Amino acid sequence: MKKYDCWLIIFVVIGLTFQSCEVQNDNEVPNDIAVQNFVWKGLNLYYLWQADVPNLADSRFNNQSDLNQFLFGYSDPKNLFQNLLNKPKSIFPNPGEAIDRFSVITDDYYELEGILAGTTKNNGADFALYYKDDTQTAVFGVVRYILPNSDAASKNVIRGNIFYAIDGVALNKNNYNALLSPDTYTLNFADYDNGNITPNGQSISLTKTIISENPVLISNVINSGSHRIGYLMYNGFYPNYESQLNAAVGNLKAQNITELVLDLRYNSGGSIATATRLASMITGQFPNQIFGKEQWNAKLEDYYSANNPSTLYNLFTTRLGNNEAISSLNLTKIYILTTKSTASASELIINGLKPYITVIQIGDVTVGKNVGSITLYDSPSFSKEDISTKHRYAMQPLVLKIVNKVGFGDYTNGLLPDIVLKENFGNLGVLGNTDEPLLNQAINSIIGSGRSIPSNRMKNFKTLQDTRIITRLKSEMYIDEIPSGMPSN
Repeated sequence: MKKYDCWLIIFVVIGLTFQSCEVQNDNEVPNDIAVQNFVWKGLNLYYLWQADVPNLADSRFNNQSDLNQFLFGYSDPKNLFQNLLNKPKSIFPNPGEAIDRFSVITDDYYELEGILAGTTKNNGADFALYYKDDTQTAVFGVVRYILPNSDAASKNVIRGNIFYAIDGVALNKNNYNALLSPDTYTLNFADYDNGNITPNGQSISLTKTIISENPVLISNVINSGSHRIGYLMYNGFYPNYESQLNAAVGNLKAQNITELVLDLRYNSGGSIATATRLASMITGQFPNQIFGKEQWNAKLEDYYSANNPSTLYNLFTTRLGNNEAISSLNLTKIYILTTKSTASASELIINGLKPYITVIQIGDVTVGKNVGSITLYDSPSFSKEDISTKHRYAMQPLVLKIVNKVGFGDYTNGLLPDIVLKENFGNLGVLGNTDEPLLNQAINSIIGSGRSIPSNRMKNFKTLQDTRIITRLKSEMYIDEIPSGMPSN
């Protein structure tokens, strides 16, 4: 995003007078609560809802000794983290109760960094889990797509496969995490029989390996009369793959597409900077105009409002993060496919583009994640510079809300589609084919054929989880670096 400037941060730290920084001294922190000290101070400074958590108040502790006494009450840093969040989902699990649904802590920042870059240990079968019935106990899974060069790709696993058990044990809401955790397991398949999930006796064993996912899964052009429709299935806003994304868009541009269907139905988010660059590829006619505005906690917001408010603006651009020129399509309308797995940076694309061009959303309501995070490390500046070598804990707390040019960002219940069309497990279709239901609906909307696929009347299965939410950090919307001028500990 913006380059980290340690000298500017030192200057700002001298100028700022946060009480919490004045009264706590890290030299007086016992080693056995060093991680807990990092957790409290990082959240005290950066957490979006810091003002709403009494134990994070700047005036909560008189000195480091008082803070130490509080921290000694938490032997596990992860428990402390959860208890310092604003109504987290882990403590308020019922629908509508939680405020913070997404903040995460990890004891291995190498794994965290890999996940945020699209590198995970998996078998290549991307799936979602659903409850079988209204009792919300029994669970089944549906394979949505297969990653190239994965174990699943080498075996007969295809989109639409339904599994009801792992290693012969039926899935339920209490055991699915444990059953899906091993590196190798067997999927026990079932058929979709008029709304019933019926075991069919077939199974396949899959093994996880380390895979780096190129999020550009499909890119092609569909010719229909005078229309040259570009189709781009994009599954994650990973900064390391911006050049591949730019090349795909450039290839569509070279083929003189007249419309674009952007498939974000399984894209649960990623980098805000990458989202801004994708928006710039879609358009191109709005350089340096506001795509998104970040809103931080009160004390950071006050500082930037007074000193440098433009620091937290995300502007349409003409360059990637590596300074490569962006291929822009200069579109004035776009068709975007969504499901209940479409989240964070994907929702930002929809919301950020709406003040500028016409956005036609087709599919299902999105997740409703309008907040973003940042990686905080245990160091004086919370960056990786001078990081502690005693542990590998890091936090990914929510630190900002993001709104569009006109200030709208209140979509915690999700973004509603213009054309409702939920995926039908009995007819998922082949991704990228013109008869795949959601893509077919977009094509008919473009060519104005008058034909449309009605919202299917399939049994409405309630979503439990998908592979990206299970991985947790793959559902993050985040900024890549602490913005210049942010204070340190």
